[in-house]
Amino acid sequence: MKFVDQAKIYVFAGKGGDGCLSFRREKFIEYGGPDGGDGGDGGSIYIRTDPQLNTLIDFRFKRHFKAGNGQPGAGRDRIGKSGEDLSIRVPCGTVVYDEESGEPIGELLEAGDELLVAKGGRHGLGNANFKSSTNRAPRRITHGTPGEIRELRLELKLLADVGLVGMPNAGKSTLISRVSAARPKIADYPFTTLHPVLGVVSLGPERSFVIADIPGIIEGAAEGAGLGLTFLRHIDRTKLLLHVLDVSELDPERDPVADFKTISLELAKYDKSLARRERWLVMNKADVLPAERRDELLRTMRKKLKWKGPVYLVSAATGDGCEALMSAVDTRLKDILREKSEAGDSADAR
Repeated sequence: MKFVDQAKIYVFAGKGGDGCLSFRREKFIEYGGPDGGDGGDGGSIYIRTDPQLNTLIDFRFKRHFKAGNGQPGAGRDRIGKSGEDLSIRVPCGTVVYDEESGEPIGELLEAGDELLVAKGGRHGLGNANFKSSTNRAPRRITHGTPGEIRELRLELKLLADVGLVGMPNAGKSTLISRVSAARPKIADYPFTTLHPVLGVVSLGPERSFVIADIPGIIEGAAEGAGLGLTFLRHIDRTKLLLHVLDVSELDPERDPVADFKTISLELAKYDKSLARRERWLVMNKADVLPAERRDELLRTMRKKLKWKGPVYLVSAATGDGCEALMSAVDTRLKDILREKSEAGDSADAR
């Protein structure tokens, strides 16, 4: 299935119904008076999350959404029927922007979240509203107002706990297929992963988390090079980043230090907060290195990168070191959740 993470739609809220101009006319009632009813309100448009959806692909085929118009009022003080509201279903993690201003309208993260994006027009008033002691036969009504019309941009940001970042062919796809049931395309050429891939890592009862393979980032990605901004947005909500480096030394032109600096720069250029996001170093393809070379490589990389955070030497192809890495990630995610909860409790206490 094709992953679609951006869509443009047009929403048309319903028009309010017009008020009615009417007078009561019954036998033996000479002065019946005005009895024109109000119109109905126009239908509004809401965007609501649906946990069963995971892409925005449906918006490739349908882009225009219109709510019902309010019905006009009628005689005998009858109020027009309000137009039906319309709900548009989107996946959890969708951010809604006003295309004209570029301003975000809101984001929908959890199942059942709802956002009003276009308000229906207000109903018109019938002439019964304008009767008074000095105007017993008013011929005045008001018309219903138009509903809002907006052009919206929808962006889907993955809701993953852990994001895999790294240069193309660093082994991210192989790693996620090793530790989860996800089966991304794997081949020996750049950009085999053309859309973000989600996988659930299960380590036992109440020990699971969601991991995302973010397609390869290259130099200039923050300006749109390669797959560029198309996928950088998916890193925004991850709690922890695993920076995967190819340390196999099979390609003499590939320098893991340079690769690390390239990715770090692109993350910082896209969003400075990403450069400060907790990140672990995962040195992949270690199975092709002699045992004595591995320890030396760890020391060298720490020194060259001035790296003080966690470092893991793994082989996604054989599975060596992957279980220990995932177990450590699970423990850290629980710590992050607890720290966030404690910080929230402290804020409430103040």
